[in-house]
Amino acid sequence: MSRRAALRRAAVREWGPPAAAVRTALAERGARALALTLTATALTALVQLVQNQSWGYGPVRALGAVRAEDPLWSALLRTPLSLFVPALDLPVWGALAQILLVFGVAEICLGRWRTLAVAYAATLAGTLYARIGVALGPEAFLGLPASDARVVDTGPSAAVVALAVYVCHQRRARFTGALVVVAMVVEVLVKDNLAGREHLAAIAVVLAVCGVREWLGRRAPAPPRAGRRPPRPGPDDGRPHPGPDGGGQLRASARAAAVPGPGRRR
Repeated sequence: MSRRAALRRAAVREWGPPAAAVRTALAERGARALALTLTATALTALVQLVQNQSWGYGPVRALGAVRAEDPLWSALLRTPLSLFVPALDLPVWGALAQILLVFGVAEICLGRWRTLAVAYAATLAGTLYARIGVALGPEAFLGLPASDARVVDTGPSAAVVALAVYVCHQRRARFTGALVVVAMVVEVLVKDNLAGREHLAAIAVVLAVCGVREWLGRRAPAPPRAGRRPPRPGPDDGRPHPGPDGGGQLRASARAAAVPGPGRRR
C-alpha cells in the first residue's frame, strides 16, 4: 500500500463519520440543520460591527465584556453575550470562519442544545479560571499576574476549542482531538497570555466531562442484542417438549392427558 493510499484511509477513518453526518443533515434539512451556527455567526459579525463604532463600543463593553476584576454576578450576567464578542486585536473573519465550521459540525453531531451547553461551559470555565489565577498570583502554579484582571475574556475562541475537542471525542477522531490540544499547549508555551490559558481551562473541563461520560458508559449494563431469542425450556422444567419427530411426543402427551383414568368420568 502506498503512502498516499494509507493517508487517504486514515483521513477517511478520522473524518469520515462527521463528514457523513454533515452531508446527511444538510441534504435532509438544509440550512435548518445549522440554525444555531448561522445565528451565532451573524450575531458575532453584528457585535463586531457595533463595537467598532464610536457609539457602540461602550454598550458592547458594558453588556458583553467579562474581566476578572468585575463582580462575579456581573460577569455571569455578561457571559451569554461575551460568547459572541470577538477580540478587537484579531481579524474578525478568522473568528467567523471558526464559528461557522466548528459550531456547524458540533450542532449536527451533538445537537443544538448540547452544543450550546458545551460552548457556555467552556466560556464559564475560562472566566472562573481567570479569577482563580489572579487570586493565586504569578508565584503560584497556574497563577496569573494582577494585570490580567483587567483583560477581557477570550470571547468565542474558548468555546470553539472546547467544541472541537468534544466532537473529536464523541466521533472518535482521536488524532484530530490530540492535535487541537497540542496546538493549544504550544500556543501557551510560545505566547503565554490569558487567552491561551483560558483555552487550556476550557479543554480541561471538556476532557473531564468526556472522562465522566466514558466512566458512566462502562458502568451501564449492556443492552440486549436485537433479534436475540429467549432460551428454550430445559428438559426438567416440568413441561412437555417436542421430541425428535418434530412435535409427535408433545401431541402424544396431550392425548394421554385427555384419556380418563380409573374412577374418572368424562
